[in-house]
Amino acid sequence: METLPYSIKGIIEFNYINKRPRINREQISLWLNHVAKTEKKEIGQISYAFCSDQHLLSVNLEYLNHDYYTDIITFDLSEAGSAIEGDIYISVDRVINNAKTLNTNKDEELLRVMVHGLLHLMGYKDKTKKQIVEMRTKEALYLHLYKTMFHVK
Repeated sequence: METLPYSIKGIIEFNYINKRPRINREQISLWLNHVAKTEKKEIGQISYAFCSDQHLLSVNLEYLNHDYYTDIITFDLSEAGSAIEGDIYISVDRVINNAKTLNTNKDEELLRVMVHGLLHLMGYKDKTKKQIVEMRTKEALYLHLYKTMFHVK
């Protein structure tokens, strides 16, 4: 593998509860750390947990009292003024379903959801129309960055 002009600083863990998407953990770690640096933030430790719809529904019910399926739940564990820390749960089932609905490929949709979680940990919200537009703009920008960094078409 060629040496890239990017480095990994923060720790990004990948955990597989009952789903295991094919991902390049090293590339994604480099990319997410670069996203954080671009936003003038630093990653301390982030844990991504890939799971099924059913598992994420149980997390949604237990911790948020929400009785519906979602593609991602982000738990911000950062302390004020410190590096980004958090747990991000992603339903691989939802990602695949959303990719079909959005007419995109599942790998790109998974990357979008992963950076979406990181953006939440950096303080971006998606409750209002204005916030949603900003979030989608950032997602598109950082997906393009990933493709540029790793020469993906």
